[in-house]
Amino acid sequence: MNGDKTQSLEGSAAAAMLAAFPNATRDWMEIMAESARFLSARLRADVAAQQAMLACRSPAELFQVQTEFCSTALQDYANEAARIGRKMTETVEDTLTDLKTGRARGYDDVPL
Repeated sequence: MNGDKTQSLEGSAAAAMLAAFPNATRDWMEIMAESARFLSARLRADVAAQQAMLACRSPAELFQVQTEFCSTALQDYANEAARIGRKMTETVEDTLTDLKTGRARGYDDVPL
């Protein structure tokens, strides 16, 4: 019962966010989708590396596979961090622009 109330609150909060800031909501959803895509790709690469390690016939071959795996993983994570960082910067800039656009108040519209 309490879970239903929480889901209802989450749904209404998401709807309010979407109505108030549609561009920001879309951008954050894209960031979450990109994160999920990256995680999925890395998990597939991890499984492939494990399979390659299990197929190794010598310590030297295992060392080579591990070295390639680590090098590729580090590069993948660095690229993804840069990609997400750029997208987050764009999202914040878009959100700030949305906050400014058409919502400014004039000095003469506040009664004294």
